[in-house]
Amino acid sequence: MRPHVIGPTSCNLFGLIIFVFKLLSSSLSNPTSFFTFFFISILNFTDPLSLSKLKLTQTTIYILKNTHSNKRTHTSNKTHTTFFLCFFTNQGSWSCLLHGSRIDYCGLLDTVNMEKVRTILTHTYPYPHEHSRHAIIAVAIGCLFFISSDNMHTLVQKLDNNVKWWSMYACLLGFFYFFSSPFVGKTIKPSYSNFSRWYIAWILVAAVYHLPSFQSMGVDMRMNLSLFLTIYISSIFVLIVFHLIFLGLWYVGLVSRVAGRRPEILTIVQNCAVLSVACCVFYSHCGNQALNEKRLGRRDSGLFSLLKKGEPSIWLSKFLKMYELKDEICKSWFAPVGSAGDFPLLSKWVIYGEFSCSGPCESSDEISPIYSLWATFIGLYMANYVVERSTGWALTHPLSVEKTEKLKNKQMKPNFLDMVPWYSGTSADLFKTVFDLLVSVTVFVGRFDMRMMQAAMSRVREGAKTEDFLYDHLSEKDQLWFDFMADTGDGGNSSYSVARLLAQPSLYAVDNNSLQQLPRGDLLLIGGDLAYPNPSAFTYEKRFFRPFEYALQQPSWYKDVHIAVEKPELPLGVSELKEYDGPQCFVIPGNHDWFDGLQTFMRYICHKSWLGGWLMPQKKSYFALQLPKGWWVFGLDLALHCDIDIYQFKFFAELIKEKVNENDSVIIMTHEPNWLLDWYWDDVTGKNVSYLVKDHLKGRCRLRMAGDLHHYMRHSRLPTENPHSIQHLLVNGCGGAFLHPTHVFSAFDKAYGTAYEMKAAYPEVEDSSRIALGNILKFRKKNWQFDFIGGFIYFILTFSMFPQCNLGHILQKDDTFSGHVRSFFSTIWDAFMYMLGQSYVSSTGALLLLVAAVSFVPSKVSRKRRLVIGLLHVLAHLSAALILMLLMELGVEICVQHNLLATSGYHTLYEWYRSVESEHFPDPTGLRARIEQWTFGLYPACIKYLMSAFDVPEVMAVTRTDICKNGMISLSRGGATIYYASVFLYYWVFSTPVVSLIFGSYLYICINWLHLHFDEAFSSLRIANYKSFTRFHIKEDGDLEVFTLAVDKVPKEWKLDPEWENEVRQPHQPSHHRRFPSKWRANAFHQDPVNTVRIVDHFVIQPTHRLQMVAVNGSVSH
Repeated sequence: MRPHVIGPTSCNLFGLIIFVFKLLSSSLSNPTSFFTFFFISILNFTDPLSLSKLKLTQTTIYILKNTHSNKRTHTSNKTHTTFFLCFFTNQGSWSCLLHGSRIDYCGLLDTVNMEKVRTILTHTYPYPHEHSRHAIIAVAIGCLFFISSDNMHTLVQKLDNNVKWWSMYACLLGFFYFFSSPFVGKTIKPSYSNFSRWYIAWILVAAVYHLPSFQSMGVDMRMNLSLFLTIYISSIFVLIVFHLIFLGLWYVGLVSRVAGRRPEILTIVQNCAVLSVACCVFYSHCGNQALNEKRLGRRDSGLFSLLKKGEPSIWLSKFLKMYELKDEICKSWFAPVGSAGDFPLLSKWVIYGEFSCSGPCESSDEISPIYSLWATFIGLYMANYVVERSTGWALTHPLSVEKTEKLKNKQMKPNFLDMVPWYSGTSADLFKTVFDLLVSVTVFVGRFDMRMMQAAMSRVREGAKTEDFLYDHLSEKDQLWFDFMADTGDGGNSSYSVARLLAQPSLYAVDNNSLQQLPRGDLLLIGGDLAYPNPSAFTYEKRFFRPFEYALQQPSWYKDVHIAVEKPELPLGVSELKEYDGPQCFVIPGNHDWFDGLQTFMRYICHKSWLGGWLMPQKKSYFALQLPKGWWVFGLDLALHCDIDIYQFKFFAELIKEKVNENDSVIIMTHEPNWLLDWYWDDVTGKNVSYLVKDHLKGRCRLRMAGDLHHYMRHSRLPTENPHSIQHLLVNGCGGAFLHPTHVFSAFDKAYGTAYEMKAAYPEVEDSSRIALGNILKFRKKNWQFDFIGGFIYFILTFSMFPQCNLGHILQKDDTFSGHVRSFFSTIWDAFMYMLGQSYVSSTGALLLLVAAVSFVPSKVSRKRRLVIGLLHVLAHLSAALILMLLMELGVEICVQHNLLATSGYHTLYEWYRSVESEHFPDPTGLRARIEQWTFGLYPACIKYLMSAFDVPEVMAVTRTDICKNGMISLSRGGATIYYASVFLYYWVFSTPVVSLIFGSYLYICINWLHLHFDEAFSSLRIANYKSFTRFHIKEDGDLEVFTLAVDKVPKEWKLDPEWENEVRQPHQPSHHRRFPSKWRANAFHQDPVNTVRIVDHFVIQPTHRLQMVAVNGSVSH
């Protein structure tokens, strides 16, 4: 018989609504089937990687068999089976078979651009983490529903009766919130962020479990915890065995090779935790008859009774009776498991154990529903995993895993790197940076200099001296546009924002109420620090080249692995460099590029030909460019000692003598702005550069520009000063790196014996000072990896002060509040004196911290001031560490005095579990005993010691009591290790937010009040905003017009630019000929840099010969 087809050609959203309505109607008789179907559908259809099957030709089939059962009695009733078969056809339509009828919904996805569907719906982090994320959300909502329904009516009354303990709850939760606040709202992924979530959940629950009030509200924490840990161990064991079997099937070829991708162990552990929490919540609120029978009359508190009598609103009264809705759900959706006669033989043996005994066995009518619930969740996990790996993943991804991931990333969004975490305690890049810096300073500076090698290699080649360093192919143009930027290669979002602006054929920005059209520069000058934190193949490729390649693509024929032997390597059909009409790029190295002795710079800049779509003719690390109308650019390499070497000086001196005319104008480009840094540090550097400017250029240097400081500032010479001195000093290091302050340098007014005034600053001085406040508010959020350093330091400072045994004087009930405070701080003082006099570990740690703090203070200030600042800094940290130590000890002491801790040894939770095991977790079939026998006693032993390891407060309190009675000498090394480990687990959570707050406050005070730590105080903020570059225009009359363009806010989310994707492109067409050259645009149109760019500075520099004529006439124009 032909299946009935509904709407084969004109299906629409209305048809889908009808289908869902019919499905809901058919499921009302037994909601369990619908709930299970919906749950599996969510798990399968929310897999972002499986969404790609909408476009592929393979058919993915989902089959669900649901067994409907009526209300169980001692006699088994009839069961019936329903099949739902849903699949996506190769045309992108959705079809379902229900009881033999076929329903086609072919119009839903016919007109959808599947590239956009994948872009919108695919999650940030690939399989398998999105399912854990969705499961966690579902379990959290379920927990809130069940707990609130049972306990909302008694909450106010319990708050009134337990103010002291609820205050302790508030303090405890406050510390835990501040610890976990940097990770709130972030997607769960296998990282420190995910570890912190589970770590917080563990020790928070372990602490709350011992506090009162939950038991009085009807929540038996001991029952939930013991059940959770038991199910957790079982789940891990079962899932590990399952994954091993699945991998074995993959190994022998019974499943697709792509399906054999190994799951991460963290995902298995996370899924087991979620599954265990779900079982605990359900069992304690629905399935635990032993507990529910005791919960007889529910009495409303006075407030709720008053609201109930007044009947202020219908919805409020319904809300107050939420537990009635919960009871109905438990009865209808989660009915107890019936007799064994309704199940096949395997289920009888596994669940009921009918065939486990020798001889006739009595079939149990009902068992504890926890077993079937756990088996259901485990089965759902396994079924979903198999379906994804065998159909949804394997059939729709015929490519290898690596190629599939690469294709997905290419389709979805740019894989930019985050800003460098400069205060990370775990970053291998930062440790490598420190090591490379030490090696470079020790070996390369003054001993082996790559600049000397470049000069020597040029001398070997006959006639190569001028060719390698001087480029004059642009000098014959009538006019020229060129750009300058510096300090890129930090965060991908900020670097790409600047690169996108540089790549646009034209930019439109408002200046003095007039719209300016600024064409793309024919030349791009980059002032060093190409990648952070250190030069390596990874940082250059990911942080520097990738944003520029996305902004302006390299030629299609060019390969990334290509090494340029003879530069310039011109495109086909171009015979010489002056004929090339595309943008070009010249780069000087910065101090970060010199950390490896310039090796990476030479490989990626001097021996590669393309930076995205910018041609790089450059052969050496320094160069001279002859531009139109008598303008020159000298790109100097200052290395690590802020000056040019003798060979570089000789080259430029000879060039000035032979090539630079008396009326020419020169722009000197360096990485470091010596004029600002010398003023700040009260030092004199760059003597060779100064001598070159004064004695050789003799007034022809019109502009000095540099990067290194990640802001924009321009200082201009006062009109009354010597006209032969440098006219403008410009700093623009906003190419992509973190922001630097401007208010620290606002008082600069003199350099090289000439007075200057500040003409422009970006960000403005007032904004810069305000931004520094973020160190107090956001230091830990931006630098959560600093936890590894800060928490360890605080623990070392207080290591010898644990435990504090004599705290009775602080807890005296008849004392006044002021008396409590005096006792508290007197105990702090006693602990401090003990640390100085008797503690070796803590006093040594404090001394080392003092040395580090004094060394951390910039050498700009005197030794006496450095000592004072460092001492105050250490005292703040030491005081906070001691206060936290005493607060933690007081909390443990209060719990011990109220018999909440240290009552029955290390295995308190396990002993309680064994005593009430038969009451709360009935096992009429003896399944528990069989598992113990099968595992040779390993299963109960694992549960026992897992419960002890989980109950950290009990272990800490028991050991602390033993130490206070018998002394530290009574502990073995293992016992002492266990005690201090348990103390560290909690003290780390309490201390890390505080150490970040104090350190951030220190940076704020130093940067705003003392103008110290301008680098450290702003690198901590990792600010990607406030990015800029400078665009120059050599006009036909010889004037140099300068525009500085800036973007205040950098986008964080990007999407594929449809105009770039749909633009018609000819084969082998250069990317600079495209109207839309950049691949990605901001998600929000109003946030795209092209639409938000603005001009923050605009001025004109006259050439040397015209300035000399003006000076002769008695006036100077700037």
